[in-house]
Amino acid sequence: MKIGTDGVLLGAWTPLTSNPNTILDVGAGTGIISLQLAQRSDAQTIDAIEIDDNAYEQCTENFENSHWGDRLFCYHASVQEFASEIDETYDLIVSNPPFYSEDYKSSDEARDTARFTDALPFQHLLVCVAHLLSEEGVFSVIIPKKEEEGFISLASESDLFPFKICHVQGTPSSEVKRSMLAFSFQKKKTETTSLVIENSRHDYTPEYIQLVQDFYLKM
Repeated sequence: MKIGTDGVLLGAWTPLTSNPNTILDVGAGTGIISLQLAQRSDAQTIDAIEIDDNAYEQCTENFENSHWGDRLFCYHASVQEFASEIDETYDLIVSNPPFYSEDYKSSDEARDTARFTDALPFQHLLVCVAHLLSEEGVFSVIIPKKEEEGFISLASESDLFPFKICHVQGTPSSEVKRSMLAFSFQKKKTETTSLVIENSRHDYTPEYIQLVQDFYLKM
């Protein structure tokens, strides 16, 4: 599986000010976010959940081949199944969730239906996160910018409130495509920032380089 920019951004940006000891990665894919958080933190338990068969196998292999294999574990399950069976809570929960909207419909109705079924509804994600997050915990997520307002509204129904938001642009002249958001159960003043990835093709901004350079061999 390819390493997506969204995952790398979230793994690098997610706040660790609370010094989490337990971390959960929902929809782990290749496991890139979990691996970044293992590199960035001293968390003793970093669990990942992945429902897709191939992704689960690749995630597990990547964990085992990493320097932090003793702290990383991947569960082959949906977040709904996981939340119903786990009594423990986590200090930090991260997710780069699959998303589906009308903009992504193709001419293949069967493929669209499968894609919609595979996508994790935000409401399900938020209810599970609220159940699994510790009282002082942090939930960090990356979503399409146009979903931000609705996501924050849904999160408030689970008593989750944003305290940090970052709007991501590909270039200075392009529209904001992604929002990274950090939530907690406490209402705090929201700190909003922005990040531009490139000035032009492969000419990365200093802010982007500073954020992600620890995770690339050539940056």
